[in-house]
Amino acid sequence: MVLVNEILRQIVEVDRPMNWGGLETLKPYANFFVDEDVKGLKKAMDAKGVDEAAIVKILSNRSRDQRQTIAKAFEQQYNLGLEEALKKKLSGYLENVMMCLLRTPEKQDAQELKQAMEGLGTDEDSLIEVLVTRSNRELQLIAQTYARDYGKPLEQALRGEVKGRLLTLLLTLLKGQREEDSNIINYELIEDDARHLHNVASQKKPDFDTWVPILTERSQNHLNRVFKLYKVYSGQEIGETVRKLMKGDEEKGFLALVQSIQNTPEYLADRLHLSMKNLGTKDGVLTRLLVTHCEKDLLSVRAAFKNKYGKSLYSTIRDDTKGDYQTALLGLCRGEDL
Repeated sequence: MVLVNEILRQIVEVDRPMNWGGLETLKPYANFFVDEDVKGLKKAMDAKGVDEAAIVKILSNRSRDQRQTIAKAFEQQYNLGLEEALKKKLSGYLENVMMCLLRTPEKQDAQELKQAMEGLGTDEDSLIEVLVTRSNRELQLIAQTYARDYGKPLEQALRGEVKGRLLTLLLTLLKGQREEDSNIINYELIEDDARHLHNVASQKKPDFDTWVPILTERSQNHLNRVFKLYKVYSGQEIGETVRKLMKGDEEKGFLALVQSIQNTPEYLADRLHLSMKNLGTKDGVLTRLLVTHCEKDLLSVRAAFKNKYGKSLYSTIRDDTKGDYQTALLGLCRGEDL
């Protein structure tokens, strides 16, 4: 008990990344004139062969609120939705980037989840990424939007595509019950949670379902303190325990959750790296990550990417893509990290 008390005193400040708020790469365009942008987009779409570069220059340099304002003004002026108009003129990866930029975050996430569950084979990695990295409020909006747009609850859709403990984890995350970070440190609960996680993992047949409430409901600060004490009890990082004792989709889900709690920018950097690794770029994943995080925390992700992989995210995207699609993505990434 003396050792435990000493450890608890040492984890008042946890070695985890700071709150990276305000580190967006895409900011509101200073000289924003909605009428000029609407006319510019119409002119670009009417140009012979379509002036894709002009479309990219406008939409990848405007904030979300500015893009929504443009879309509303475009529809009012031309009696045609901007998404619909662009779909007729663009195609492929560039079309996908522009569509993602025009949707609200919750609508985009709902569509990403729908696509991840369509066709042959479920894209568990995308389901996991979206659900482990969204806030309580974002999860609520995603669930509401999914039900409205697709005619059935997201929970029902997940039950039809995901099984076992991964399903339990995702459904619990979807409830959006994680506590907010607080300046109050509950040492007793830290010790209780760390002991519980360790005791479960030490069993001959661990019941990891009992890990789920702790990992999905405790605050990020609290859990990082728990993980530090867990290492004292078990002699290994909690991620190492997950790798040793779990397998398949269950392992992927729990490991992603733990990694995102410990270091969200690094987890996202890893996802970006995997999207451009080996043969073939996973363009849907790359686009989703850049569009989702360019107005939230992409600067921190860029820093984590450069630190871990020794090459900037900007250079990696530039080497892996081409054309106006490349220009659009680099516009969201915004800058080189030397």
